[in-house]
Amino acid sequence: MLPLVLFLSAFFLVPLVQVAMMSVTEPEPGFGNYAHLAEDALYLQVFLNTFLTALGVAVCCLLLGYPLAYLMAQSSPRVAALLMLLVTMSFWTSFLVRTYAWMVLLGNNGPVTALLALLGWDPAPHLLFTRFSSTLAMVHILIPYMVMSLYSVMKRIDPALLRAAESLGAKPWSVFRQVYLPLSAPGMVNGATLVFMICLGFYVTPVLLGSPQEQMVAGLIGTQIEEFLDFGQASAMAMVLLASTLVVLTVYHRRFGLDRLWG
Repeated sequence: MLPLVLFLSAFFLVPLVQVAMMSVTEPEPGFGNYAHLAEDALYLQVFLNTFLTALGVAVCCLLLGYPLAYLMAQSSPRVAALLMLLVTMSFWTSFLVRTYAWMVLLGNNGPVTALLALLGWDPAPHLLFTRFSSTLAMVHILIPYMVMSLYSVMKRIDPALLRAAESLGAKPWSVFRQVYLPLSAPGMVNGATLVFMICLGFYVTPVLLGSPQEQMVAGLIGTQIEEFLDFGQASAMAMVLLASTLVVLTVYHRRFGLDRLWG
């Protein structure tokens, strides 16, 4: 374990301590950066947008991923393996490439706009550089995490429980609603928590596809550093974002246990 501990200490713990120090020392010692975050409506709105966007992405991933995970769990091993391959193929391509692909698809001269115009939507809506486009791309990028979390739980559901409910006279919808859905709830919670936490720190996709008026925290941190060289304010926002993620993890751990987060 020593090489791993040294690696994490050098490339994670030490930079994290430096960020924490800069948040209370730049440009002058004190908690002025944190006070500025609490008083400025702009920062509060950005944090609210970030949490609402992360929540929306988690809900969309759940609604889209649950039927696919259910199909995989009910299919034969060969079909399930094929579907899992199709789901995980997105990991073979970087976030940046997938983001640029969505820029092409949703652009004013892209196929989506052309299809809407062909269907009679004239003028076609402006899709690029909106919250819709960034949310859509993040759902596409993060939905494999949801599917894998759901599938790992659904695969362990004992089919005998479903047959027992059917033998007692339950209709198919009642079996799903009263037996299967509650048993798959841990996968829903695991996937939603994982997607929510990852989405909180998303940077590339919201910056390239999202609206400048609806920035997320990671994008605003980048702006503070690249344009204003305000390392103190950026560090304070990073620490608040880290604290928010730790709060989510703490709530999850108290209710379910972190050992279950990965199935």
